[in-house]
Amino acid sequence: MAKKSVKRANSFDQHVALRLRAKRKELGLSQTQLADVIGTTFQQVQKYEKGTNRISAGRLWQVAKCFKVPIEYFFDGLK
Repeated sequence: MAKKSVKRANSFDQHVALRLRAKRKELGLSQTQLADVIGTTFQQVQKYEKGTNRISAGRLWQVAKCFKVPIEYFFDGLK
């Protein structure tokens, strides 16, 4: 039987996670408030922010819309 590969967050995912957390705090939103807007749980937002779980493109688009920033905001500073 084939081994199931576990996808872990890489440095790009970690960068997005840090940008997400910083912007959420800047806007004064709790993890619960953000979760309610994007249709997930605060635990999932917590995992996104820690980089434990990768955030999908669709979910990132929802977050960008909530934060009123272009999606590129999350990638600023990457090389």
